[in-house]
Amino acid sequence: MSKKFICHAAELVTCRGKAPKYGKEMSDIGLIEDGAVLIEDDKIVAVGTTEELSSRFNLSGCEVIDATGKTVLPGFVDSHTHFVFGGYRADEFSWRLRGDSYMSIMERGGGINASVTKTRNATMEELVAEGKDRLARMLEFGVTTVEGKSGYGLDKETELKQLRAMKELGKLQPVDIVSTFLGPHSVLPEYKGREREFIDMMLHEVMPQVRAEDLAEFADIFTEKNVFSVEDSRYYLNEAKKMGFKLKIHADEMVQLGGAELAAEVGAFSADHLLKASDQGIADMAKAGAICTVLPATAFCLKEEFARARKMIDEGAAVAVASDLNPGSCFTNSIPLLIALSCIYMGLSVEEVITALTINGAAAVDRADRVGSLEPGKQADIIFLKYPSIHFLPYHTAINLVEKVMKNGEIVLEK
Repeated sequence: MSKKFICHAAELVTCRGKAPKYGKEMSDIGLIEDGAVLIEDDKIVAVGTTEELSSRFNLSGCEVIDATGKTVLPGFVDSHTHFVFGGYRADEFSWRLRGDSYMSIMERGGGINASVTKTRNATMEELVAEGKDRLARMLEFGVTTVEGKSGYGLDKETELKQLRAMKELGKLQPVDIVSTFLGPHSVLPEYKGREREFIDMMLHEVMPQVRAEDLAEFADIFTEKNVFSVEDSRYYLNEAKKMGFKLKIHADEMVQLGGAELAAEVGAFSADHLLKASDQGIADMAKAGAICTVLPATAFCLKEEFARARKMIDEGAAVAVASDLNPGSCFTNSIPLLIALSCIYMGLSVEEVITALTINGAAAVDRADRVGSLEPGKQADIIFLKYPSIHFLPYHTAINLVEKVMKNGEIVLEK
């Protein structure tokens, strides 16, 4: 049995709980000064002050990790990404800088469909190699659990290839991967006007194989003007639920369609984006307990207004913050950027952002029972920051403060 004792953390953030935090609860991060964590093998045994744990436990034989002058937190959970894809779309970013809209680029063959061609042409080996490199970059930012979506195939072969790549990547590196099937991410030109047929193709030809190979826990859909309507999304999500998938939804990103209301109606774990979510949609999600996953780096890159995360929290909703790493609208996985945008432009406190990146992110991918907080019984997924206070996270603006990452009780990154 391997034992480790992390001690003398200037600030230890616990974020204790095994469920999402709603509304005012998001400010309670369970901060302990001169904090300590006792670990056996891959699990946390005890959390408290250094003095308390030193007096309660026999620490002989423990590997001591002195965290003097450091902030210690749960590993971050990036609960919305598209990190397995082929090719890049740097030219589109420049088009947007000169004023072209996201939707106009999509309408002329760019956007998601451009990544479809490149992902179809990529080999499994290429997707795994690129994915492994991106996961290594995530780990550097303190991400120990990540959600990854398919959706750059829009056909059976490539959707399965993306998900198989994620399954393989789960064996090759330390970051835990939660996979989501996003076959209805866009509409192929040959299915334009026949969106229900496209959804049925996914439901009947692709998703049974996804289930048979245990390739994805969640099903997701891009509910948006000129993509999938609320009616078609409702049909898809209800059918996916019958097949045993947990539900997510890309909702109200560009146009207020009622995606947030739909997420509450169908029992989705989360609705994501929500830039244009209505007051009613926010209220419905708060009442239903669905997590509002906001993606501030995407709004930033698209020069769109940010989602109303402050209102969501004030209305009693649970908010998660995620990167939306993808090859088009948001080619970044920078956690420090997310923290800066959330605090400076979205009006969240640093405590609320920490909650959004830990326990609420974990809940959005149905992992709150095992990660997202530091408490007995949970995985020892822990990050160490260079400075002695959480307030350095927004203050040292957009700079990575992570010095050390522990995954399942083992140090997997140290600078």
